This record gives sequence, structure tokens and C-alpha cells, in this order.
Amino acid sequence: MRRFGWAACSVAAILVPLLALRAQEQGKDKPAKIEKLAPYYPTPETIVDKMLQLGGLKAGEKMFDLGSGDGRLVIAAARKYKANAVGVEFDEALVKQSTERIAKLGLSANAHIILGDLMLQDYSSADLLTVYLLPMSNDKVSPLLEKQLKKGARVVAHDFEFSAWKPAQIQDIDDDGEGRSHRLYLYRR
Repeated sequence: MRRFGWAACSVAAILVPLLALRAQEQGKDKPAKIEKLAPYYPTPETIVDKMLQLGGLKAGEKMFDLGSGDGRLVIAAARKYKANAVGVEFDEALVKQSTERIAKLGLSANAHIILGDLMLQDYSSADLLTVYLLPMSNDKVSPLLEKQLKKGARVVAHDFEFSAWKPAQIQDIDDDGEGRSHRLYLYRR
């Protein structure tokens, strides 16, 4: 009996730390919790087009939409402007919804959605970047964009400006068709 007790204790002394280490390492494989930078609030369709017009989007250009929600900006950029459009969204249900719509519309060659943290993406190829984030979120993402965006890249912000940047143009829209006014900010790198 004594010998069995000693063996059980020895096995436990070895297995418990190993199991704890394994659990700790498995936790490392899990993606970090993504910070929500804005609530999901869809941009009205009339504003989608005005954002892309203000940004001067041209066929073949690379466009990113940060926090792409249901993908309406990405879809409009690919469909109407023939741009290479990419959305970044962390909500799996919205990514699934927008990806299915992109496929249904036959836009998969020019439009896609990245499921992930917008703070961990590479925007160095962007010609145009659109955002509809909260003011503090714009301020949080601005150092990343300053570091990555190439010369000549444009950023269009919906309703909330980047406090450290000077806009090249501000456009007020008095009525979006839904009885709400909007302000768009164009920034040039």
C-alpha cells in the first residue's frame, strides 16, 4: 500500500505541473480578445456612395474599410467603382453575412472580408481607407495609419474626425434620406 501511495504521489507530482503547462500553452494559441472600437451601426447607402466619391476611388485601386460591418462599403467599392475592396471586421456573423452577399453578387474576385482585429492588419497597399469609428478609436488607429499608409493614400472618416490630423476637405450632408445629417472628413497622406 505504501509503495502504491508513493507512486501515485510521484505521478501526480509530475502530471499536475505538465497538465497546467499544457493548459497554459493551449491558452497561448487562442486569439487575444479583440477590442471593440465602435458599435455596429450601418452607414446609410447614400452616405456609402458619398464616402467613396469624396475619397476619389478609381477602378483598380485598393480600398480598405475598417470595421466593415455588413460589407456595404466593400460591396459598393467593388461593384460600382471596380476597386479591389477589403473589409476588416471582427464579428464572425457580420463577416459571414457580408462574405455570402459578396459571393451571391459575383464580386469575390474584387471584394473580400478579413475576419480579424483592424489594429493588426497591413494597410500599406491602400489607396483609400474608409472608417466609421468612434473619435477615441480614430485616435487609437491613427499612429498605425501614419506608419503604414503610402504617400497619396486617402482616408475618409464618417461623422468623427481624426483629432490629430487636418482634413483636406469636410463635406456636410444635411439629409441622408433617413432624416439624419452627416459629416465626412477627407484626409490625404
